[in-house]
Amino acid sequence: MLSSTTICSPPTESIYQAKDLIGYDRSIAPRHVAIIPDGNRRWAKKQQASAKVGHREGADNLIEIVKACKELGIQAVTFYAFSTENWARPQEEVQALMWLLDVYLTEQRGTMLKEGIRFDTIGDLSKIPENVVETITKTKQFTKQCDQVRMILAVNYGGRDDICRAVNRLVKDYQKQEGVAEKITEEVIARYLDTANMEDPDLLIRTSGEWRISNFLLWQISYTEVYITDVLWPDFTPFHLLEALYDFQKRKRRLGG
Repeated sequence: MLSSTTICSPPTESIYQAKDLIGYDRSIAPRHVAIIPDGNRRWAKKQQASAKVGHREGADNLIEIVKACKELGIQAVTFYAFSTENWARPQEEVQALMWLLDVYLTEQRGTMLKEGIRFDTIGDLSKIPENVVETITKTKQFTKQCDQVRMILAVNYGGRDDICRAVNRLVKDYQKQEGVAEKITEEVIARYLDTANMEDPDLLIRTSGEWRISNFLLWQISYTEVYITDVLWPDFTPFHLLEALYDFQKRKRRLGG
């Protein structure tokens, strides 16, 4: 839902002061936040710039939001970086996105280590260029001991594809078993998803005002709270994040009950 809460953010005020000012309770922060960082191209169009410039601005914003998540008590944040549907975009734009991912991770390793950010990915990396996969692997290795906050990029990810790949792995494993196979339950399927080693998101944030899930974490967001903001991703600041979290803390979660 859209929040009517507005948190002032003058230049002299920090996120640290703002959270105390509104009475933000870090102890009940969402453990895992998923974000659809939408609006890079629209932002670029407003600036009369290329889509590549918009994507670069959007990428630069990721680490700032992760740092804010750490300060606000969030343990993990997952960004929808590149979907299985994004391959349908113009080839030049896709190539630019792959290049940007490679450069961005290389540039940000030092910051990740300094801030205690552990990097990970979900999605099918088999279709990603080898040099980019190598950079992803190096970044994961470089930050594997970091334990302040977890940053997950969904790369070549789609919710339906995640479920299909999970079922294929499950069937393959079951075919290897002798005798009666384990009964298939939600818990069994969840163990085969890309997100098997993480909690389901408590909160999903989508920027740019679009009221769509766009095939993101379909299994995992069954009971996730949703927050939509009109702010375009490159303009999304830690104060906008705090607004979303403050709205989340005012809700009564029913978890299907």
